[in-house]
Amino acid sequence: MTQPKGALLVGSVNYDDAEKTMRTAAAVLGSRLKRIPDGEVGRRFHWIMFQPDVLGQAEGIERIGDEPVWLRDLDARPLRIADGVDGSSLRLPPLGYADAAIESYEIFRRLRTEGAIADGIRFQVSLPTPVAVIGSFFFGDDRDAIEPVYTAALLRDLDRIVAAIPAADLAVQWDVASEIGIIERAAGYGRTMDAWWDGDPFDGLVSRLAALVDAVPDAVEVGVHLCYGDAGERHFIEPTDAATLVRFANAVISASARELTWLHLPVPIERDDDAFYAPLGSLAPVAELYLGLVHREDGVEGAQRRIAAASRVVPAFGVATECGIGRAPAGTTEGILETHAAVSSPLPAP
Repeated sequence: MTQPKGALLVGSVNYDDAEKTMRTAAAVLGSRLKRIPDGEVGRRFHWIMFQPDVLGQAEGIERIGDEPVWLRDLDARPLRIADGVDGSSLRLPPLGYADAAIESYEIFRRLRTEGAIADGIRFQVSLPTPVAVIGSFFFGDDRDAIEPVYTAALLRDLDRIVAAIPAADLAVQWDVASEIGIIERAAGYGRTMDAWWDGDPFDGLVSRLAALVDAVPDAVEVGVHLCYGDAGERHFIEPTDAATLVRFANAVISASARELTWLHLPVPIERDDDAFYAPLGSLAPVAELYLGLVHREDGVEGAQRRIAAASRVVPAFGVATECGIGRAPAGTTEGILETHAAVSSPLPAP
């Protein structure tokens, strides 16, 4: 059986503050990590669900529905472009990702100076794709109108991150969930996930994600996290096997002008059978592959079963969870991190 080398923290971690996230990750997994995220703390605790509160501040964008839909302290009501407003005239506020990254990087840098984080580990910033936000919170013709505006705003946040954090310290991960739901035509979260552009939805998804990969400067590491959703720790659809993941990843790798630094693929908890992993034999080469086969429910024993199955197809990979662990039950986080450590080996010293 292959001994996985290294671990990836997908993004969110169920701690209240960035310092605790980074200190704990470094203490439990330090020699296995190339990158440490801030845990997506604060209003980012539920991935993109804070974006309606941000976008709703823009003149010309309205909330749908008279009563807030509360998710903790976030109003998750969807959005619309107000009647008579030209989408191209919209001016969106900063989306919040750059402000959070710059603030957390200062904590990361202080912890590294103190010796709590080893030299050579990068600060990881996870960003959603425009497809996720637009597809989740806008409808109909508004999607076409808002897409270039939102994409430009997200790239402005990326530019601010790249300007503020030295390239040698930075790693950017694109979180890709809605795209997989569109490819699978999943009836996720109450409605079918669909595209809004002309032509083959798959081709449109590939070109959009490849453009985001290429927007990250070459000196900055870039990764892609593919996902089948994690609302209530449940997928929007259960994959038959890894074929859709491999097909999409291969197409994006081919379409991108720069190389991916890492690729993360999810593995459902019940899949320790050869059939799920067989498509991985056709995966295009990537510098680092992480399989999301660590699950809190069955810990080390379950992860080892899935590792054994994956190793029959994939010669080398690191471990991760399927998605972030920011919504895992309270008190389970350190145990999940310890499972990563128990089933993987440290990375070679640089």
